[in-house]
Amino acid sequence: MCWKSNNLFNSLTNRKATILILSVVFFFGIGATNISAQRKFSKTYPAIKNVRLRLTNRTGTISVVGWNRNKVRISAWLEKPIAKISPRNLSGTIYINVIKDNQGRRNVGNTNFTVYVPYAAAVDIETRVGNLSVRNIQGGLVRAHITSEGDIELLNIGAKNVSAKNVIGDIFYDGTINYGGTYHFTSTKGNINLRIPFRSSFRLVATAPTTRKILLGSFRRQGMKYVGNGRRVVGRVGNGGASLTVTNKFGTISFIPR
Repeated sequence: MCWKSNNLFNSLTNRKATILILSVVFFFGIGATNISAQRKFSKTYPAIKNVRLRLTNRTGTISVVGWNRNKVRISAWLEKPIAKISPRNLSGTIYINVIKDNQGRRNVGNTNFTVYVPYAAAVDIETRVGNLSVRNIQGGLVRAHITSEGDIELLNIGAKNVSAKNVIGDIFYDGTINYGGTYHFTSTKGNINLRIPFRSSFRLVATAPTTRKILLGSFRRQGMKYVGNGRRVVGRVGNGGASLTVTNKFGTISFIPR
């Protein structure tokens, strides 16, 4: 009886061990599959301080970060089917065009970029689908456009010319409004939130034709006027040194003082 009990115990123990081993193999097999489903691309270029980055993506996220180095570092994580990437460095401009490099291919996986550029760089990025993020850029230009769906986040921006545009998704801008600058923010369906210094100087045209939700916050006391039954706000803050145009067809527009 004791012999039978020992055999039963050993059998159960061996069975549990087998199940545990299979579970571990299965778990790490999934992890290995996920890792092998991506490929990393990395390249670094020497650059002048006011280098220009022009990056056009197909689908995937783009994150651009300003840093205190005279070089551009490009990192990309490519999902299957792997896209072809062929960056070019021509006359102070870094060109990356995933759409052009993969012309004629029907299926291309997401390509997710992280790019470090000098603080004074000009940044021009675009994608069809995916979130865009730009941080710590003090150069002359920041352009972030999404032709379909995705959020845009622009943080600590000191550029003189800024353009952010999407179809579906939120836009958040946290930066300065510089004298003589031009600032355009456009969305069809999403929320546009602008966090700018209270002492900014600009001429404003803000339009929300469907929702009529234009929330000026503290800037409302500075001579703003609602027209078109609340569909548009026009006015001047300070001496009107910059041009600020905001349009949101089906969403809200909110101003937040820094």
